[in-house]
Amino acid sequence: MAKLGVREKIVAAASERFHALGYNACGVQEIVDAAGVPKGSFYNYFKAKELLACEVLNTYWADAGLEILADTSVAPLERLRRHFQHIASRYKKFGFERGCLVSKFMHEVSDSTPVLWKELRKQVGRWTALVAEAIREGQGDRTISNSIDAEATARFLIESWGGVTGAMKLAASRGPIDDFFSVAFGPLLQPGSPTPRKRKARV
Repeated sequence: MAKLGVREKIVAAASERFHALGYNACGVQEIVDAAGVPKGSFYNYFKAKELLACEVLNTYWADAGLEILADTSVAPLERLRRHFQHIASRYKKFGFERGCLVSKFMHEVSDSTPVLWKELRKQVGRWTALVAEAIREGQGDRTISNSIDAEATARFLIESWGGVTGAMKLAASRGPIDDFFSVAFGPLLQPGSPTPRKRKARV
């Protein structure tokens, strides 16, 4: 149990430090100092900082609300809304000043971090697929616009969310998130007015 406790301390400290500083600016020494453990303990659990970053990323995704997107007992449009509201709620406790850990990692991955790059692609791909499936279901029951492409719109929403979190950090406010909701759940996803049928000409 003691060893498990040390590992958890390292992961928790890394999550906080990566979120605050980013991947490249945060070294192993800073992480172990924040965790309050000897540097040698780090290498008992992780062979490299990149592998620790993958562990932090998996922990972060575990609380990203993906299960909300997969809950087919809830209407598709509503579960999309609840999912993004859940993510937004995580930023509030930091005063909207830290941005998104996933977005930070995405901006820092390179050829020198192939394992982290691969993990990010896998997780973002899973996220995109769940959003696209919810959109398709909503199109099937006509609660989401059929004039949009489900896959392209899912990518757009996730890409837009990345921009939103950057703007949120800059503004230190929820304003950019509110803009996202007003557009995404307004004109973008809402079905348009039904096309009026043409009347037959009177003879």
